[in-house]
Amino acid sequence: MTIEDIGYGGQFRGWYDRVFPSAAATRATVDALARFHPDPARGTLEFGVGTGRIALPLSHRVGPVVGVDSSPEMLAALEEKADEGEVIAELGDIRTYRGDRRYGLVYCVCSTLSLILDPEGQRDAVARAAEHLRPGGRLLVETHNQPGIVNLHQGLVRTTLFVPYPERDTGLQLHATLLADDRIWQVSTVLFESDGTHRIGTETARLLTPDEVDGYARDCGLRPEGHYGNWQRADYTLDAGLFVASYTKPA
Repeated sequence: MTIEDIGYGGQFRGWYDRVFPSAAATRATVDALARFHPDPARGTLEFGVGTGRIALPLSHRVGPVVGVDSSPEMLAALEEKADEGEVIAELGDIRTYRGDRRYGLVYCVCSTLSLILDPEGQRDAVARAAEHLRPGGRLLVETHNQPGIVNLHQGLVRTTLFVPYPERDTGLQLHATLLADDRIWQVSTVLFESDGTHRIGTETARLLTPDEVDGYARDCGLRPEGHYGNWQRADYTLDAGLFVASYTKPA
């Protein structure tokens, strides 16, 4: 099996978790995944598990989580945190991954799906997720919302944002560029630390709409269930920077 890694983990090795300093935001995602889970006894699979930021705390709520990721660096960071929860990590490409189990819940969050830069690859990833669902199971996708990101740019091809952290003299600066008729979003992230050091990482995403992900899901036999503007199930709006989409596999 060929595993293609885009190098994301290599760029953010050692500081990925610092990009997400809000424990409250992580708890909100974990709480929602636990509520959405149709049956924790049927197992849980994460596509794009990364450092286990979500899967580790979720395992305390639903039991062991199987996590797939194409980045050896990310999985090495996950292994270092193994005492924080129970995650069974597997190196794999979510477009081609085929495990030997079926699950009650499969989820793909934090715009992992958008990091696949062609619609065929995105469709393949959703199809692999569907294959790993038990009848009656649920797929959850969280990813960047294309119209919301375009609105964020306010008509500009390039924009810069700064997100201050609670610690003094610390924060994230984001330098973003829209390409290819506003479908490709390239973002360079600069993390400034209070000791004067900084780190830089660049990612490229193919922006999605809920309707597009719905199409991928229908193509592999899933039923669209709902679109939300956040994990608290707020109504989806075009201005949302992210959206959450829910799908079920017919029983």
